[in-house]
Amino acid sequence: MKNAMQASLLMTTRRAFASMGFALLTVTLLSNQAHAQAAPVKNKIVFQVSDNDRGKWGLTLNNVQNVQADLGAAAVDMEIVVYGPGIGMLKDDSIVASRVAEVMKSGVKVVACETTLKAQKLSKSEMMPDIGYVPAGVVELMRKQQQGYAYIRP
Repeated sequence: MKNAMQASLLMTTRRAFASMGFALLTVTLLSNQAHAQAAPVKNKIVFQVSDNDRGKWGLTLNNVQNVQADLGAAAVDMEIVVYGPGIGMLKDDSIVASRVAEVMKSGVKVVACETTLKAQKLSKSEMMPDIGYVPAGVVELMRKQQQGYAYIRP
Protein backbone atom coordinates (compact mmCIF):
# COMPACT_ATOMS: atom_id res chain seq x y z
CA MET A 1 0.00 0.00 0.00
CA LYS A 2 2.89 2.32 0.76
CA ASN A 3 4.34 1.72 -2.73
CA ALA A 4 0.95 2.45 -4.31
CA MET A 5 0.66 5.71 -2.41
CA GLN A 6 4.20 6.70 -3.38
CA ALA A 7 3.49 5.87 -7.03
CA SER A 8 0.28 7.90 -6.93
CA LEU A 9 2.08 10.84 -5.30
CA LEU A 10 4.88 10.63 -7.88
CA MET A 11 2.35 10.61 -10.74
CA THR A 12 0.49 13.60 -9.25
CA THR A 13 3.78 15.49 -8.84
CA ARG A 14 4.76 14.79 -12.45
CA ARG A 15 1.39 16.04 -13.68
CA ALA A 16 1.76 19.21 -11.61
CA PHE A 17 5.24 19.88 -13.00
CA ALA A 18 4.05 19.16 -16.53
CA SER A 19 1.17 21.64 -16.08
CA MET A 20 3.53 24.28 -14.70
CA GLY A 21 5.90 23.70 -17.60
CA PHE A 22 3.07 24.07 -20.11
CA ALA A 23 1.89 27.26 -18.39
CA LEU A 24 5.42 28.67 -18.39
CA LEU A 25 5.85 27.82 -22.07
CA THR A 26 2.52 29.50 -22.90
CA VAL A 27 3.43 32.66 -20.99
CA THR A 28 6.85 32.76 -22.67
CA LEU A 29 5.37 32.34 -26.15
CA LEU A 30 2.75 35.02 -25.53
CA SER A 31 5.40 37.36 -24.16
CA ASN A 32 7.65 36.79 -27.19
CA GLN A 33 4.71 37.33 -29.53
CA ALA A 34 3.78 40.60 -27.82
CA HIS A 35 7.41 41.76 -27.96
CA ALA A 36 7.65 40.90 -31.66
CA GLN A 37 4.51 42.93 -32.37
CA ALA A 38 5.73 45.85 -30.27
CA ALA A 39 9.21 46.07 -31.79
CA PRO A 40 9.15 45.39 -35.54
CA VAL A 41 12.41 44.65 -37.27
CA LYS A 42 13.79 47.72 -39.03
CA ASN A 43 14.44 47.32 -42.75
CA LYS A 44 17.98 48.02 -43.96
CA ILE A 45 18.99 48.86 -47.53
CA VAL A 46 22.28 49.93 -49.10
CA PHE A 47 22.41 51.38 -52.61
CA GLN A 48 25.49 51.30 -54.84
CA VAL A 49 26.22 54.16 -57.23
CA SER A 50 29.37 53.57 -59.27
CA ASP A 51 28.36 54.75 -62.74
CA ASN A 52 28.79 58.20 -64.25
CA ASP A 53 25.22 58.01 -65.47
CA ARG A 54 22.77 60.77 -64.57
CA GLY A 55 19.88 58.43 -65.31
CA LYS A 56 21.11 55.92 -62.72
CA TRP A 57 21.65 58.71 -60.19
CA GLY A 58 18.02 59.76 -60.64
CA LEU A 59 16.84 56.16 -60.51
CA THR A 60 18.69 55.60 -57.23
CA LEU A 61 17.15 58.70 -55.68
CA ASN A 62 13.71 57.66 -56.96
CA ASN A 63 14.18 54.20 -55.43
CA VAL A 64 15.10 55.75 -52.08
CA GLN A 65 12.04 57.99 -52.09
CA ASN A 66 9.78 55.12 -53.18
CA VAL A 67 11.01 52.91 -50.33
CA GLN A 68 10.40 55.70 -47.83
CA ALA A 69 6.93 56.34 -49.25
CA ASP A 70 6.02 52.66 -49.05
CA LEU A 71 7.59 51.69 -45.71
CA GLY A 72 7.87 55.06 -43.99
CA ALA A 73 11.18 56.85 -43.47
CA ALA A 74 11.35 55.78 -39.82
CA ALA A 75 10.94 52.09 -40.72
CA VAL A 76 14.08 51.79 -42.83
CA ASP A 77 17.79 52.53 -42.51
CA MET A 78 19.20 53.48 -45.91
CA GLU A 79 22.64 54.30 -47.14
CA ILE A 80 23.85 55.32 -50.60
CA VAL A 81 27.50 54.38 -51.23
CA VAL A 82 29.08 56.33 -54.09
CA TYR A 83 32.46 55.49 -55.63
CA GLY A 84 34.38 55.25 -58.88
CA PRO A 85 32.88 57.04 -61.88
CA GLY A 86 29.69 57.67 -59.87
CA ILE A 87 31.44 60.17 -57.60
CA GLY A 88 30.20 63.04 -59.78
CA MET A 89 26.80 62.51 -58.17
CA LEU A 90 28.16 63.98 -54.93
CA LYS A 91 30.11 66.93 -56.30
CA ASP A 92 28.92 70.28 -55.02
CA ASP A 93 27.83 71.30 -58.55
CA SER A 94 26.08 68.00 -59.38
CA ILE A 95 22.80 68.21 -61.26
CA VAL A 96 21.21 66.04 -58.55
CA ALA A 97 22.76 67.87 -55.56
CA SER A 98 19.42 69.28 -54.39
CA ARG A 99 17.79 65.83 -54.54
CA VAL A 100 20.71 64.26 -52.66
CA ALA A 101 20.36 66.95 -49.98
CA GLU A 102 16.64 66.22 -49.80
CA VAL A 103 17.10 62.49 -49.15
CA MET A 104 19.78 63.22 -46.56
CA LYS A 105 17.32 65.47 -44.72
CA SER A 106 14.89 62.55 -44.67
CA GLY A 107 17.43 60.40 -42.84
CA VAL A 108 19.30 58.65 -45.66
CA LYS A 109 23.04 58.34 -45.11
CA VAL A 110 25.08 59.25 -48.20
CA VAL A 111 28.79 58.40 -48.28
CA ALA A 112 31.63 58.96 -50.72
CA CYS A 113 34.65 56.70 -51.17
CA GLU A 114 37.88 58.36 -50.07
CA THR A 115 39.91 56.04 -52.34
CA THR A 116 37.98 57.45 -55.30
CA LEU A 117 38.56 61.03 -54.15
CA LYS A 118 42.31 60.38 -54.02
CA ALA A 119 42.35 58.60 -57.39
CA GLN A 120 40.42 61.42 -59.06
CA LYS A 121 42.37 64.12 -57.20
CA LEU A 122 39.22 65.56 -55.66
CA SER A 123 39.09 67.36 -52.33
CA LYS A 124 36.27 67.26 -49.81
CA SER A 125 35.74 70.97 -50.42
CA GLU A 126 34.55 70.07 -53.95
CA MET A 127 31.96 67.69 -52.56
CA MET A 128 28.48 68.35 -51.21
CA PRO A 129 28.35 69.47 -47.59
CA ASP A 130 27.01 67.01 -45.01
CA ILE A 131 27.83 63.82 -46.91
CA GLY A 132 29.84 61.17 -45.11
CA TYR A 133 33.05 59.47 -46.14
CA VAL A 134 34.26 55.89 -46.00
CA PRO A 135 37.80 54.67 -46.70
CA ALA A 136 36.65 52.29 -49.47
CA GLY A 137 33.20 52.14 -51.04
CA VAL A 138 33.37 48.45 -51.94
CA VAL A 139 34.36 47.54 -48.38
CA GLU A 140 31.45 49.62 -47.06
CA LEU A 141 29.06 47.69 -49.31
CA MET A 142 30.52 44.39 -48.09
CA ARG A 143 30.16 45.39 -44.42
CA LYS A 144 26.60 46.57 -44.87
CA GLN A 145 25.66 43.26 -46.50
CA GLN A 146 27.30 41.41 -43.60
CA GLN A 147 25.11 43.48 -41.26
CA GLY A 148 21.98 42.29 -43.07
CA TYR A 149 21.39 45.22 -45.41
CA ALA A 150 19.59 44.46 -48.66
CA TYR A 151 21.90 45.40 -51.56
CA ILE A 152 20.49 47.40 -54.47
CA ARG A 153 22.34 48.54 -57.57
CA PRO A 154 20.02 50.46 -59.89
